[in-house]
Order: sequence, then C-alpha cells, then structure tokens
Amino acid sequence: MKAFMKLTACAISSLFLLSLTACAGEEIVTEPIEPAETSETAPVTLPTSEIIVTTTTEPPIPPDITVNMLAVGDNLVQTYVYKAAQAQSADGVSYNFAPLYENIKPMVQAADVAVINQETLICGDGYEVTGSNYNFNSPTELGQAMVDVGFDVFTLANNHMLDKTAAGLSDSLNYWDGLMAANPNVLAVGAYRDEADQNRIRVQEVNGMKIAYLSYTEHMNGYQLPADSPLRIGKLDNLELIERQIKEAREIADAVVVAAHWGDEDTHVVRDTVQQLAHTMIGWGADVILGTHPHTAQTMEYVEREDGTMGFVFYSLGNFISAQTDNFNMVGEMGSFDLVKDGATGAVSVLNVKCMPVITHYDNGQFLNLRLYPYNMYTPELAAQHGLPYAPMGTAKTFSMDVINAIVEANIPEEFRWTE
Repeated sequence: MKAFMKLTACAISSLFLLSLTACAGEEIVTEPIEPAETSETAPVTLPTSEIIVTTTTEPPIPPDITVNMLAVGDNLVQTYVYKAAQAQSADGVSYNFAPLYENIKPMVQAADVAVINQETLICGDGYEVTGSNYNFNSPTELGQAMVDVGFDVFTLANNHMLDKTAAGLSDSLNYWDGLMAANPNVLAVGAYRDEADQNRIRVQEVNGMKIAYLSYTEHMNGYQLPADSPLRIGKLDNLELIERQIKEAREIADAVVVAAHWGDEDTHVVRDTVQQLAHTMIGWGADVILGTHPHTAQTMEYVEREDGTMGFVFYSLGNFISAQTDNFNMVGEMGSFDLVKDGATGAVSVLNVKCMPVITHYDNGQFLNLRLYPYNMYTPELAAQHGLPYAPMGTAKTFSMDVINAIVEANIPEEFRWTE
C-alpha cells in the first residue's frame, strides 16, 4: 500500500505542474487516459518489504555424566607381604605381587577410577626394603604392580611418610614422578615438593567429569619435617589449609574427593572428633571422604549440607592387604560409588554406594601364600584353613565365616552391603 500511495502522489504532482504551465499561457491539450486493460486472473502485484522470520531454540541439555569409583584402604606391605611376593617370583629374589591381588583385580579394573591408600613408602634404589612398624620401605616393583592391578590414584598422606626421614620422602616423590611419567593416567597426592606444589590441586578428567583429589594425615608417628625442609605434607590439624583447598577444588572441578588418614587403630568405633571433622569437610564442599588408618572396617554414612545436598563418608576402609595377626585386621572394605553430574544443573551427586568386604588370607603362621579375596569368593573352607589361629605365644585367635559376618554386619550398614 505504501508503494501505491507514492505513485499516486507523483501523478498528482505532474498534473499540478501541467496546470502551472497552462496558466502561463501555453495551450495544453489533454486527452483522457484510457485505463489499462486488466485481467481478473492476473492481479497487480505490488512490491512489499522483505519479511525476515527468526526463531529461537534452546540448546540441548547435555546428558548426565557418571563416573564409577572404587576405593580401598591401607596397602600395608609388611615384611611377610613382600616375602610372599618374593616367593611368587621366578628367581625367589625379585618380587611378583600380581598373585597376591589377582582375585580382586577384575573388580578394580571394572571401575572408571580406583583409589588406594599406599601406606608404605617406596623410596627407590639405595634404600633397604623393610616392613616393620615405623620403618617401612617397599620394593620398587610394588607401584607398577598396583597400576597393573588397576589403581589410578594413590593417596600418600599417612603416619609412615617420614619412616625414612625427609630424604626418604623426597626420594619417594622421585619414584612417584617416574611412575606417573610412565603411566599418565596415574595420580599420587598427599606429599609435595614445596608449598607451591601443595597448592597445585590435582585434578583428573574422567568421562568428561573433572575430579579433584586431596589427601591429609592426622600425624606421622611423632616425626616432623625439618624446619628448613621445603617438603610439604597435608595435615588434618591445618583446618585453614583444608578449608581453602576444598573450596578451591570446588571452583576448578566438578567433584572433590578427600582422603583422610585418621582415627584410632584396631577399633571399629569412630572417634567423635573424626565424625565432626568429616561433617565439617562435607560442609566445605567435599563430595566423598575416604577414611583410612585404623586397620579395621568402620561404618559409613551420607552427610547432609545446609543446602540439602549430600556428601558421603567412609570412616575407615580398613586394611587392603597386610600381614597382621588379629581377626579384626583381616576384613577390610572396597567401597564402590557413582559420581553423577546432572547435565542440566552441573550438580554432582554420590549415588549407588555399596561396600564389598575384602579378606586377607594366608595359609599358616608363616604367612604362606598370602593373598586377597573379595567376600563373594571367600568360603567357610578357606576360613577354616586361615593361618590366623597361629600366634607366637601359642594363643588361639578365632577365625571363621561367623567372625567375618559379625564384622560385616556391625560395620557395613545393610543399605550399603555388597556381598554378591
């Protein structure tokens, strides 16, 4: 219509000019203009402005991301543990750890990420292999053997970190640097070269999810780093550091996993201060806490934050492997859980928590054929043959499936129990 009106105005203007010319005395002859022939089947098409139609579509919501994790307790490689590995080697001198762990290897490898507390130092060549209290140094074959079993994350902060002094810890870090260089998927956390290294939070990306790992210990058997040492160890009494690192980890990762070496040894009872600290760390933003040190299986629970979200705590996963001689030290835990990131909100939940008991077995008092069994592979016949009843002082120590089941039922809540 706007184009049509413009044409009409032009025509009127022309007639006006013609009238002015006539007024000037010039004779103007006009003839009627015959209308153009039109056809009812060919209407006049008037020009129109171009119409642009736009539509807005929401981007698709990303799918949820799930990472399945498996966590185990203390890899306590005492003297008879590495002697058992030595007995499995072809030459009887080197160390073959594979047979000790072969029964649980499929479960470890089935997880997207497997975490282990490496209780004993691995200082490398130049250090005597030792396996007694306050003096641990494991064979160098151990680290790669654990990687071959399927472990991806090694937590190092524990009470034996200074068994070989600060020099031993420094050389152990050299060992782990070499192992990580050879196995890029592997992380070791809890001991650091210096303050800057400690502040570099370790993050692993799995299935598109970023997971941050932190590791702290309650004490180091009374040992302390020299005042002039640049080395750093995560300590559970440094609450300012822990709070800062958990909150920083929340900023750079989707999920935060904290390893805490704490509590009292040889008891199934969770100390009140341990539970309080666990709740505090969950409140700061930890998603999962992996407790170790007591050498016994302890309970576990969801902990609710003020905003209604939940974190999860394994108070003590107990021993993974050891050559200890009490029945309560023979039953540890393998904790399995899913970290699930909501595609729409980005929030991470800890779901599908379950806990498989793991039993350390040896055939007699000399710890022959020492090896691990998941609960679903262990039998009453094996329990009856366990070498545990032998003790140097001749005291009998009872072991049976009834003993195992009593430990499981008392310390793994039924809702998380995984025995099939």
